Amino acid sequence: MPPKVLRHTLALAGFDVPVIELTGSGGPRLTVLAGVHGCEYAPMAAVRRWTRALAGRELRGSVRAVPVLNLPAFRARSPFVVPDDGKNLNRCFPGDPSGTVADRLAHAAFTQLIEGSDALVDAHAGDMVEALEPFALYDAGASEDRARELAVAYGLGYVIRQEPGPDRAVGGTTSTAAAGIGIPAIIAEAGGCGLVEPAAVAAHVRGLDRVLALLGMTSDPVPDSEAPVHLGRFLWLRAASEGWWEPAVRPGERVAEGQVLGTVSSLDGAQVLQSVTAPAPGVPMFITSSPAVAANGLLLGLGAR
Repeated sequence: MPPKVLRHTLALAGFDVPVIELTGSGGPRLTVLAGVHGCEYAPMAAVRRWTRALAGRELRGSVRAVPVLNLPAFRARSPFVVPDDGKNLNRCFPGDPSGTVADRLAHAAFTQLIEGSDALVDAHAGDMVEALEPFALYDAGASEDRARELAVAYGLGYVIRQEPGPDRAVGGTTSTAAAGIGIPAIIAEAGGCGLVEPAAVAAHVRGLDRVLALLGMTSDPVPDSEAPVHLGRFLWLRAASEGWWEPAVRPGERVAEGQVLGTVSSLDGAQVLQSVTAPAPGVPMFITSSPAVAANGLLLGLGAR
């Protein structure tokens, strides 16, 4: 029998966030988030499509799916940050009920959606000015073995393990907060540049189906796929000064240590201000696609062993 489906809104930090709940027979609870960043549209489209299809399938356990979490950023077409306070929501988890809008939204999402889950998938894409190579990321911790299985099952080409320390790219993410309370969680990335790319949408739908199969929530076997490349570091490179960014490589292209990845030049084109080189051999997972960069602005993220 198909699952019971409840479509409603959940009040999170003053925003009526859309939620789709699908409840089958007893089993695990999977929480799926999209739209943590307001202009990453491919995973939002995927969650909308996936939940519609899932409503007609057999389901063991329950799914809570949020197609658009960051409503203020979505409504304002604001990449990366919540426009009310200029904070990146996925640096604010587990949040603060007494903080600014992003802090409060993170806290509400963490306590009302993430806590109590048996697994979490946070679906992302490259934002409006990010070209991206599909990958899944998980965090070190007590639940990392299961999280790694989820990341592999999602079926993307690269899997990155992130652990605390000087090489950690960012903190305050959904997956970091979930790992901190023992919930296996992944951030799955496919799509880029704020586009609703059919291949990226399909990759997320396929990945979510594969997670269901891994968790035993459907009778489908986990399909075989090519083994992903496992990476242990995520190195984010930034601009030393404002200027015109021109990448010399593409997402997914293998690079050698010391290889020039791009340059930042003066706006009049007369002077190269910074030659950006690879600090280690690896693969660019995302690259800023906009020429405009600010001082300390993010240029690219390099996955490395």
